[in-house]
Amino acid sequence: MSHRHNSPSDPAMTLAATAASPARTFALVGHPNVGKSVLFHRLTGTYVNVSNYPGTTVEVARATPRFDREASLLDTPGVLALPSRSDDERATMRALLQEDMRTLIQVGDAKNLRRTLNLTALLAELGVPMVMALNMTDEASARGVTVDSAALAEALGVPVVATVATGGEGVAPLTDALPRACAPAPLLRYDADTEAAIERIAALITAHAPHPRLAARGLAILLLGHDSEVVRWIDEHAGDKAALIHQALIAASNIGKEPLAARLARERGRAAEALARTVSHQAAGKERTLSLLVGQLAVHPLWGWPMLLGVLFLVYLFVGDFGAGTLVGLLEEDFFGGVLNPAFTEFVQQHISAPWLADLLVGEYGLWTMGMTYALALILPIVTTFFLAFGVLEDSGYFSRLSVIANRSFAAIGLNGRAVLPMVLGLGCVTMATLTTRILHTPRERLITTFLMALAIPCSAQLGVVLGLLGGISLGALTIWGITIACVLLFTGWLAGKLVKGRRIPLVTELPPMRMPVLGNVLKKTGGRLKWYLIEVIPLFLIGTFIMFVLDRLGILPWIIKAGEPVVTGWLGLPPEASAAFVMGFLRRDFGATGLFALSHELSMVQAVVGMVTITLFVPCIASVMMIVKEQGLRTAALMLAMIMPTAFLIGGILNHVLRLFF
Repeated sequence: MSHRHNSPSDPAMTLAATAASPARTFALVGHPNVGKSVLFHRLTGTYVNVSNYPGTTVEVARATPRFDREASLLDTPGVLALPSRSDDERATMRALLQEDMRTLIQVGDAKNLRRTLNLTALLAELGVPMVMALNMTDEASARGVTVDSAALAEALGVPVVATVATGGEGVAPLTDALPRACAPAPLLRYDADTEAAIERIAALITAHAPHPRLAARGLAILLLGHDSEVVRWIDEHAGDKAALIHQALIAASNIGKEPLAARLARERGRAAEALARTVSHQAAGKERTLSLLVGQLAVHPLWGWPMLLGVLFLVYLFVGDFGAGTLVGLLEEDFFGGVLNPAFTEFVQQHISAPWLADLLVGEYGLWTMGMTYALALILPIVTTFFLAFGVLEDSGYFSRLSVIANRSFAAIGLNGRAVLPMVLGLGCVTMATLTTRILHTPRERLITTFLMALAIPCSAQLGVVLGLLGGISLGALTIWGITIACVLLFTGWLAGKLVKGRRIPLVTELPPMRMPVLGNVLKKTGGRLKWYLIEVIPLFLIGTFIMFVLDRLGILPWIIKAGEPVVTGWLGLPPEASAAFVMGFLRRDFGATGLFALSHELSMVQAVVGMVTITLFVPCIASVMMIVKEQGLRTAALMLAMIMPTAFLIGGILNHVLRLFF
């Protein structure tokens, strides 16, 4: 193998650069958590959910860039490596194959140049004009890492711009550099036998399935690495000649004793390491910073768990005590209960003569007295404090370390710690978290994770209500709820891991640096989530309230409450009125949880814990069910619901009878 850092002379390498008609698409590509989504926002003004942990961007986001209003900019999912293996990597590969690509903007990590250049080595083979945004240079400097951008640009043959996307530094120079984008110089040549195999396959691709933008050499290397998206593309475009290409691949696989895909990856890694050593420098003694120490403690087998418990306790104090106690008290009791609701009720009764209409607005199941009061006075302060805490934790880089902490526990349920990332996202919104299961590598992992989220992961609004109700009773009540849900999660996952066929994939994930959260990022994310809450959740609360009103008027709700008494009052030990909360739960789990919250003055500690455990394990909201149907199919979604509902009442009843032995 020999390394080359000169301009490319192979015509195939400049295929995309010399296309007759210029393409109209720019694409951000890079590893997870290198700042692509932040940079996307800087370049377009369009906000994408920016989080300091891998797996946030699971679909290709598209917007019009500020620097070219006639083009489009893609924010592709983060790729750990190419050839693609996971769904997010396959989505990025599909974008490269199908988009009318003008320029790639590789977003690299200045702290880990070797890893960045490992991806560059393969992108260079595709021959697409490229610019490198070497991001997080501030964090690199804090660690004593310096990169000679000019030397790197000369070696690669493409513009290299140092950026700090979170602060907007280097964004203007990056846009100025885009017109100078060109196909990178190849970082390496492989051994003679491998090169001969690459050339044979590239020649077949050129003859039978030429790509309009991507170099045949790069496609050949991806085929040799068993990239399923490239295989599919070749099969679609080569027709009956695809068999010739596959025969050449089979012949190439017999070269040497080591699998060819592994050899290609190793050689790219060596080339990346050699170039990184040439253009970067690590200052002595600078590699151990406070952020590194905290990050290491967060994933330590011993100290990581006390840190996690401490973090959870702080969240409990902020959300459960301050949000659900102080803020809800001020809004629900003092403002709504003491001022707003009486005034609005009096106004309605004076100006609306139809009793049913007045009852619809301010009655027991009134759109204002129940729907808006629940949404604004009970839930809004709780979810606001939860969103703030959630934003601080994700922007700090702590959440990604949960995957490492959880990896050993998740091994017992046939998953790896990477599955904790969708589950953490599920604490924000189970609906969107179901979508992010695409970052998992196999259908088996996605199925098990989706089921566990539907069963035992409360969304932010519901979790806030749980913290509010049980935290207001005692820390012990909240602890019993947490231990119960965790045991259900682990036991059900263990059972699913035994029943669902397949093997566990080892954990490979990227750990971003621990850092002080950026206030602007936290507030922006909190504002975006609150906007989602106000737009999506409030209408559903009003629809749910209207359904409750209609059921009450028709006499169906009292019948449901009476019909549910043997289970609700007998098995679960709850007041008869709690049946209505489970009816609400069919629409949204947090709506049902809020119904129990409204009964909190009638509930004992045991009843509160049993009620919240049951409603947490109850059916997910309608939006989540529809997303499960989309991702897993109607049959699988129906089967999940058929298992979840009996499980919720079974666990709730068992817990009720166990707790009554001690309390």
